[in-house]
Amino acid sequence: MESRSRRSFLRGAAATGAALFAAPAILSGRWRQAAIPDADKPFRLAYAPSIGMFRELCGSDDPLDNIQFLADKGFRALFDNGFPGRPVEEQEKIATKIQKMGLMMGPWVLHADFGKTSFVLPHREVRDFLTTKMEEGIEVAGRTGFKTALVVPGRYDYRIHPDIQLANVIENLRYCADLVGPEGVTLVLEPLNTLRDHPGLWLTGMPQAYQVCKAVNSPAVKIVEDIYHQQISEGNLIPNIEACWDEIAAFHVGDNPGRNEPTTGEINYKNIFSYLLSRDYTGVICMEHGRSVKGPEGVRRVIEAYRECDPF
Repeated sequence: MESRSRRSFLRGAAATGAALFAAPAILSGRWRQAAIPDADKPFRLAYAPSIGMFRELCGSDDPLDNIQFLADKGFRALFDNGFPGRPVEEQEKIATKIQKMGLMMGPWVLHADFGKTSFVLPHREVRDFLTTKMEEGIEVAGRTGFKTALVVPGRYDYRIHPDIQLANVIENLRYCADLVGPEGVTLVLEPLNTLRDHPGLWLTGMPQAYQVCKAVNSPAVKIVEDIYHQQISEGNLIPNIEACWDEIAAFHVGDNPGRNEPTTGEINYKNIFSYLLSRDYTGVICMEHGRSVKGPEGVRRVIEAYRECDPF
């Protein structure tokens, strides 16, 4: 009797082991997705993939198909840094699709020339350039209804005293605000790290951006907090977000090191997202990062990372 029971147990164990080895999907993406609650339910926060970020899993290069795919996966927003460079007809189709689906669009880049000294200068040609850029932004916003435009104030000028550069940036941004504000457009300033990615830029930290926004004193000039950059530049992420809260209009995210999806580096995004939820944040969180794994499996991993970090 004991011998038969032992043989039955061994046969059952062997069959279980064989099933596991014969069905690797149980241990791969499908198993992980099944383990994530409400896998395609809308996220609590408005995480925004870039258009085309999921194309390898979507199976299409068409922007409209990609927008539909990310919405089906529970994302409530998207972003497209190069949106103004798309053909006008394509901009209009994307805008119609997004508005029809009730999605949000994150900031698109209006000016981010990392090699140019601009806002720190008081010159007439700078004002002429800014006039042209603001008119371009107003045109895009009016055509599509996407009214948040990202601006990088350009490079630091070592020939000009830092305080004078600050005054020039403030005056130039006031000028820009006077142009775009009446049209309902908001410019968001992005501080970027100079230690690794963008040496020589003028705007590098959240306290600096906060000082500028307070001095400009316009609802048309706010901040996009890039958590990846600020982890490198200054750390102290949640206290700095709290201190600058009333001037923040949007977020960019990416883990560090590597600038890939959350959970791949040192930043505790679950805590950060929980903090944003506790502050009733309803804006966009742009997923401005790469993927730690290539191919369709990498896309699945990105989606799963946000499910893991989204505050339940």
